[in-house]
Amino acid sequence: MKIIIIGAGKVGYTLAESLSKENHDVTVIDKRADVLEKVDNNLDVMCIRGNGVSTTVLHEAGIEEADILIAVSESDEVNMVCCLTGRTLGAKSTVARIRDPEYAKELTLLKEQMGLSLVINPEQAAADEIASSISFSSAVNVEHFAKGLVRMVDLKVTSDMNIAGKTIKKIDRETNSSVLIGAVVRGDKVFVPNGDFILEEDDEIYIIGKYSKVFKFCKFYNKQPLKVKKVMITGGGRIGYYLTKLLSDMGVKVKLIENNKEIAEELSEQLPEALVIYGDGTDDEVLESEGLREMDAFISVTGMDEENLMSALLAKKKGVKKVITKISRSNYINIVKDLGLDTVIVPKTIIVNEILKYIKGSKLDKFMRIIDGHAEIAELTVKTDTLASKPLRALNMHPNVIIATIVRRNEIIVPHGDDYLKKGDTIVVISMNKSISSLEDLFINNGGGIQNELVNGIKKLGSIINM
Repeated sequence: MKIIIIGAGKVGYTLAESLSKENHDVTVIDKRADVLEKVDNNLDVMCIRGNGVSTTVLHEAGIEEADILIAVSESDEVNMVCCLTGRTLGAKSTVARIRDPEYAKELTLLKEQMGLSLVINPEQAAADEIASSISFSSAVNVEHFAKGLVRMVDLKVTSDMNIAGKTIKKIDRETNSSVLIGAVVRGDKVFVPNGDFILEEDDEIYIIGKYSKVFKFCKFYNKQPLKVKKVMITGGGRIGYYLTKLLSDMGVKVKLIENNKEIAEELSEQLPEALVIYGDGTDDEVLESEGLREMDAFISVTGMDEENLMSALLAKKKGVKKVITKISRSNYINIVKDLGLDTVIVPKTIIVNEILKYIKGSKLDKFMRIIDGHAEIAELTVKTDTLASKPLRALNMHPNVIIATIVRRNEIIVPHGDDYLKKGDTIVVISMNKSISSLEDLFINNGGGIQNELVNGIKKLGSIINM
């Protein structure tokens, strides 16, 4: 596909990097020479310095032949005008990042009136993700699939779990929870474990299955969900605003701390259901005086990564059971995990996943990248019965691609070798070193022959014998 990206900031750069690796024809436009130079030096894409609103610049980028124009500059207004202009000049579809809460109330109307194919609000999406993961006490991240029927929890193996030193098969026998441990991160290495794989302390494990089964697994290993009633949030920016509103609507009592007096006063009027406090969220005395130790969860979402880390560490030190930290720089993730913090939210990753899912098309119901881009998870629907004649163990699947769950009429199946795929099934797939855009991408096209070595490869992955 021919894709034009306007804005070479963090999101634009990450998008260009991901799309160029999938061999799309990518052009990046930005007025800033320094950020454009970074793109030009590191990525195999075309770079144009200029204003993305300019018809001249858009013509130079080949807008008439563009399949998708993606506007992710810092300005909502610029993004909307770029998309409107691009659509007029011939772009087949347009994607805009729109972040302002005032616009958020009118996104449906804006999308219709301006002919936008997709509107992304990363702060709103980040708030949604935080709210969905807040009940899991020690999960790094929680994701939903198959309309909430399937959950994926990212956990760190700690000394209190009594899980280190055990094989996947033994863990399955102990818990009888019917979940899949689909990936394990150990240091800088990533494994797709089979039944004989032995977990170690500090491993990061990705558990996927039915919500109740994942709950059972976490509870068995002392990671049971919390009943969150009181939450403290530092940072009254867009994420803080959306999150406070969302949690308050869920019946959670929220204290929001903002260090800008004018913003704090404005938020106090906009969020009457919450207690908004003017103060420094990195100040130990401020946090203590506002009852930090009594909180069920603490969430730091200021605009500064360093401030978020400092306040999160303070909360962790004071014994808050659930600590969530927002960071902008993905290279901080490993540092955060080494510090023992629970959940890390990276807004740019959320928006990139949403846009990549859209680009991959309607064949995917959901798409996301995990493990810093080393693996992907795709949710898709089986639309034919052509695979129903062969069990999974006989399918000619790509190495490092596993079917984690099958959803069939609200039944959640963690598949074994004798299971089949049927028309109407929703499947959740984990892949490494292989981009998935459709059901066909799971299989090697060799005229339908079944190769024993590939079947053995699938078995080694543990996708069908793991649990």
